[in-house]
Amino acid sequence: MPTALATRAPSSVSVDVDPPLLQHYIDGEFVATAARFENRSPVTGQLIAAVCEAGPAEVDRAVAAARRALAGPWGEASVEDRAAILYRVAAGIEARFEAFVAAEVADTGRPVEQARRLDVARGVANFRAFADLIKTAPSELFESRGPDGATLLNYVSRKPLGVVGIISPWNLPLLLLTWKVAPALAMGNCVVAKPSEESPSSATLLAEVMRDAGVPPGVFNLVHGFGPGSAGEALTRHPDVAAITFTGESRTGSQIMKTVADGVKEISFELGGKNAAVVFADADFDAAVEGVRRSSFTNAGQVCLCSERVYVERPIFERFVAALKARTETMRLDYPDAPGVDMGPVISHKHRDKVLSYYRLAVAEGATVVTGGGTPLFNDIRDAGAFVQPTILTGLPDDARCVTEEIFGPVCHIAPFDSEQEVIGRVNDSAYGLAACVWTTDLSRAHRVSRRFHTGLVWVNTWFTRDLRTPFGGTKLSGLGREGGRHSLDFYSEITTICIRL
Repeated sequence: MPTALATRAPSSVSVDVDPPLLQHYIDGEFVATAARFENRSPVTGQLIAAVCEAGPAEVDRAVAAARRALAGPWGEASVEDRAAILYRVAAGIEARFEAFVAAEVADTGRPVEQARRLDVARGVANFRAFADLIKTAPSELFESRGPDGATLLNYVSRKPLGVVGIISPWNLPLLLLTWKVAPALAMGNCVVAKPSEESPSSATLLAEVMRDAGVPPGVFNLVHGFGPGSAGEALTRHPDVAAITFTGESRTGSQIMKTVADGVKEISFELGGKNAAVVFADADFDAAVEGVRRSSFTNAGQVCLCSERVYVERPIFERFVAALKARTETMRLDYPDAPGVDMGPVISHKHRDKVLSYYRLAVAEGATVVTGGGTPLFNDIRDAGAFVQPTILTGLPDDARCVTEEIFGPVCHIAPFDSEQEVIGRVNDSAYGLAACVWTTDLSRAHRVSRRFHTGLVWVNTWFTRDLRTPFGGTKLSGLGREGGRHSLDFYSEITTICIRL
């Protein structure tokens, strides 16, 4: 695949001679620990920062601080007070917008414009959306008659759950962290957040914004570390954590579910996906090609909503494959701030090796590699990074591992189909059920097919856009529960029905 070369390392991934130390944020203060790990650039492999690692002691301290904050004024804060705090946090992110962009780019290697347009902008929007929502959300009240004929008033009261443990992933670090922090704080909870060890930088910046915005000590706490045997396990096992919300791999979600079972904690999981895109012959052809390219290769395919399975109606199958191949081979893999860059590296060498192992497996399973299938060669420092080529496969049966297992890289498999009924069955024949795309100009078909997919979300003639007031989540191995709009308010609150006899 042609890959444009660059001659400099851009400022967005520059590395200090003496890299910074990223600390925990506990009870309104930044806290260092002796245990530390490295954070390295996926673009160049160079050291970005040293990161403090939390263990049970730091998690205990963070949870205790959160409990104290709940017992203090934060526990009695009004809706208006909480909304004002969220607005100030949103303004604080905006004031340091480019610093957040640099942090996201340094950790993930994603294009600078993507970080600006998607990640950081959405972080701001998450706080504003939930501030707006709690000020306008209606409650429930029903008037009825009891068996004795008396009038009964039944209404709902919402209270904070308590301390919420938030475990967020590396693929969209700020977006997905704030997607959980904002509604948790909106409903009056205190949080202990653990970002991925692969992407700790923007979370540390968020802690600074929380402090500067006047969020009371203990309301927002941040601990860095890993999962098993580290901060993640300590957080999920802590008896004083009332709820866990997690975005990440399905296997990890299953393990967390087992861990919290004895304590019967509230849980919300957004897990993996093996999402399908369905292109009918009547689709706007050029829009479908570009849409599938975006939904397959955005963020190097490292979005849980990406399309790894593509089904194209047979009359346009060969033409579609050729067009997507041609468009994919014009994509520029480069430094994050290079002009016209389309795609950066995957998150780490470890993940690159996983993706490449699936590329090799696809060939062993009998796939035709239409384009890609390996790593680009730059002949400069980028060769020490974690780049892989965007890859298109064809020719595999539906039960091949590369068609059934989530790869989480820049890859899609394209297969033909002959009928609406057939493709619905093939889309639903998956252990996952997060999202799907439909490309068609037939409005009746769009409604008919979308309603029959067993997924939490269906896009028609678009991808990765939605109103934040709508529910988000998956079915089967793709998750448990829904977040977004009132669904987030429900999850992050203890709901009590109060019945009064008049």
